[in-house]
Amino acid sequence: MSTDGHDEVSKEQREFSRRRFLRRAGVVAASVPLYGGLAGILGEQGASAATYKRNDDNAFFASHPKYKFVMVNHVTTNSFFTATIYGIQDACALTGCSYQWTGSASSIVSQMVAAFNTGIAGKVNGIGCCLIDNTAFNAPVDSALNHGIPVLAYNADVSAGVKNHRMAYVGQNNLTAGAAVAEQVLNTGVKKGDLVAGIIATPGTGNIQPRIDGAKPVLKKAGVNFVEVGTSATEGAPEYNKIAAWYAGHKSVKFMFGVDSGDSDAIAQFIQKNNLKGKVGGGGWDVGTPVVQGVKDGNLTFTIDQQAYLQGFDTIMQLYLYNISGGLMKPTNTDTGLGIVVKSTVAPYLEKNRFDGTSSKQQVLKPPAKIPH
Repeated sequence: MSTDGHDEVSKEQREFSRRRFLRRAGVVAASVPLYGGLAGILGEQGASAATYKRNDDNAFFASHPKYKFVMVNHVTTNSFFTATIYGIQDACALTGCSYQWTGSASSIVSQMVAAFNTGIAGKVNGIGCCLIDNTAFNAPVDSALNHGIPVLAYNADVSAGVKNHRMAYVGQNNLTAGAAVAEQVLNTGVKKGDLVAGIIATPGTGNIQPRIDGAKPVLKKAGVNFVEVGTSATEGAPEYNKIAAWYAGHKSVKFMFGVDSGDSDAIAQFIQKNNLKGKVGGGGWDVGTPVVQGVKDGNLTFTIDQQAYLQGFDTIMQLYLYNISGGLMKPTNTDTGLGIVVKSTVAPYLEKNRFDGTSSKQQVLKPPAKIPH
């Protein structure tokens, strides 16, 4: 029986498969920097050596307008939000969009509202806003939605039970985080009757007051003598001096924890300069370099990581998906987490990196060999 026909078909199929492979490999070679070009793909180490990079020929999504988003912030120059800005930049680079970082440098709500309204007038494609006031942003949010502009809250949201029509919140659940911090304080040996101070920069502000509010009932239930100490500049002194003045009249305090990075750094400095390590416990919030150094040195028992980078990245990605899907991909609440950083887990935070805002460099970081749990 002749098999010539089958042989011919097999040859054609093999040739077609070869051409298809080379054509696809050529596309990959053109869009992905490789050591050795196509040889890198075919070589033994080709797959592991490849570096992925998006380009216009291999975009993730269909061609779309260059959407523009506005991010309204309450402390635009605060170093905490450096990582948030990097997250915004990376999301925009990934999706081919642009953004404007605007608002107020000193939590002036009227300036934030003005920036919000300017975004609406400019017909932007989405707005992210730190809702640090329970009522001031209600009208701007409704106006944006009426103009077809999606709105997300990030980093700070209105209090529970307060009505605001923002579509979702991206950030830490501050009440839950405050309760977790209180438990962490109790785990250090603080007991019934001990004096504990919650240090807060601007009492009543929507982004940090809920942290105190979350901690207070847990500590009170444990019989702890809990007090709230405000250190804002409007009270007449920088954080360190305010803490020092309060301590002078309350030297029996067993633990002080800050609910913002400035106060957390001040607590670490105060404990160090006054040789209080081992006598007064300290806790912090956020993972700026001075704060994580305080954990490393033992002046702070812990600090809280609320993932500032993700608050920017995820907000932009949700606004983008809403636009490109024609509104089908509706924004969803995203809790950016509660990372309790202690001395045994602080080392990675001391390395300069883009995700914590301590370096602008794009780099790949090595995950831990063992994930804490």
